[in-house]
Amino acid sequence: MTHENVEILIGKLVTDEELREAFQQNPHAVLTWLRHQGLQLSSLEMEALTSISPSELNALADRFDGRLQKASLRRSHMTRTGQDTETLPTTPLGTTDMRITRVGFGAWAIGGGGWSFAWGNQDDADSIAAIRHAVERRINWIDTAAVYGLGHSEEIVARALRDIPVDDRPYVFTKAGLVWDEHDRAAPPRRIGDPLSIRREVEGSLRRLDVERIDLYQMHWPAEDGTPLEDYWGMLLQLKAEGKVRAVGLSNHDVGQLEAAERLGHVDTLQPPLSAIHREVAAAELPWCAAHRTGVIVYSPMQSGLLTGAFSAARAAQLGADDWRSRSADFTGQGLRRNLALADALRPIAERHGATVAAVAVAWTLAWPGVSGAIVGARSPAQVDGWIDAASLDLTEADLNDVAAAILRSGAGSGPVRP
Repeated sequence: MTHENVEILIGKLVTDEELREAFQQNPHAVLTWLRHQGLQLSSLEMEALTSISPSELNALADRFDGRLQKASLRRSHMTRTGQDTETLPTTPLGTTDMRITRVGFGAWAIGGGGWSFAWGNQDDADSIAAIRHAVERRINWIDTAAVYGLGHSEEIVARALRDIPVDDRPYVFTKAGLVWDEHDRAAPPRRIGDPLSIRREVEGSLRRLDVERIDLYQMHWPAEDGTPLEDYWGMLLQLKAEGKVRAVGLSNHDVGQLEAAERLGHVDTLQPPLSAIHREVAAAELPWCAAHRTGVIVYSPMQSGLLTGAFSAARAAQLGADDWRSRSADFTGQGLRRNLALADALRPIAERHGATVAAVAVAWTLAWPGVSGAIVGARSPAQVDGWIDAASLDLTEADLNDVAAAILRSGAGSGPVRP
């Protein structure tokens, strides 16, 4: 813990009698409140500080007594946790009133097992710790979906944010349009666009997330139940007009569908897949969004783990049957070999920047014109730390040339090879 934060903490506890008494009765609650006010404390520091006894507190007070006045005046350092963007760059999310950090927390994997696109079973405590750590690191948005874990991901997000004051929480984005069968949870969800179904879905998401309004509501996939795009997009626009959602967007929709939606009402955001392996949207959808001031938050920038630098052929062979990746062409055979070759080629670039391969992979997606942010998943605090530097990593022209050459050399994926 830094001397500056010690001064702030001791200054508050010694000069505020009520706060000191509360700390002696319930130190964890007080430290949690102070952290929500902006005092930068890690989880390990929290654990250590909760063990401070009254006598130790007095000793610390004596040690810093000459500096308490200075500490008590440092209100400028006590900033909002959820939306404080002092330490991470932000960018406008299209024409919405939100500014987002260049990376956001992706909550697909933390939905857990037992459904058709699961990543296997997850430890909920680890998931909650990962989300809270991301917020501590100043990430100010989370992307989830009703279908992730068949409602469970949204519930975990709510549990992780419950103790954070509403005004300090990160933005929460979620999605509709994938409907599951409660009697057969292993069956693939159906792509439903019926407006009445979407209205039921938004109410379910509001309840599970325990919020009064969703910051960004997105149609997960084009409907396959015969509902015209105009009908389901019209319902999303209506939900925005009613105030149930702050902004509306589309996910996995192409340029023709974006054009059709834009004719009815502005598409605030698009969420497409983009990584150094799957680059197809860079050809048409990204330029369209840039021209129409539609924000873009890309998903799977590390290609579901392949571009983390930690994945291997042995790891792929160990994927369980309950992990969707075990059935993906990207994780088997020639596709896997090409993808791992590309990941290896990112190592020299990472070394030049003192960064991880994962951070380079994410930063590559952020280098594309029109991309507002990247959704990056994590199942533990350590995984967050593995990629968060991408938020402030600017790849050079030489770096981008090296990635393009590696893509061509490895034969990985398809689509344009360079921003």
